[in-house]
This record gives sequence, structure tokens and C-alpha cells, in this order.
Amino acid sequence: MKTLLLVVLFLAFTIPSTLLVIDDGYLGFVRLAAREPWALQMLVDLVIACSVFVGWMWRDAPARGIRRWPYLVAIATVGSIGVLAYLIRRRLATPTAAA
Repeated sequence: MKTLLLVVLFLAFTIPSTLLVIDDGYLGFVRLAAREPWALQMLVDLVIACSVFVGWMWRDAPARGIRRWPYLVAIATVGSIGVLAYLIRRRLATPTAAA
């Protein structure tokens, strides 16, 4: 059930995000953040949250036999979509003996 919820959340977030990128371009939010203080605040908040997640994922991934680099690239390029992708992959992984 939790995996299904993560997949639904992933799709519900990824589809509109993709449409925004198609309409406004990949750097559309950065341009908005440059002229709107609240958008800049949200961008900084996203960077902090994703950084904290990467710190947690860095330790969690090896314990589950998951390679880190695809999710690091995803988080660096698409933010929360990469976070949600990792959480889905984590639900599908089997912990290794080290865990």
C-alpha cells in the first residue's frame, strides 16, 4: 500500500512538473526565483531539504544494495522527483546482510 501511495504521489508530481518544464523551460523556476523573493525562498528550502535527504540516502542506499549515483544525478537535476524515485526503489529493495 505504501509503495502504491509513493507511485501515485510520484506521478501526481512528475506529470505537472514535466508540463511546466515543457511550457517554461528547464530554468523557468530559476528565472522566477530571481525576481520573486518567495520563489527564491522556496528554491533555497528545496535545496536544503534535498541536501538533507542526500545525506540520509548516502548511508541508506548501500545497506539496501542500491547504487547511489543515479539518484544523486536525479536529485541534482529534478529535485523532489529524484527523492520520490529513490523512495519507491527503496520500497522494492531487499536489505543486505550489512543492514
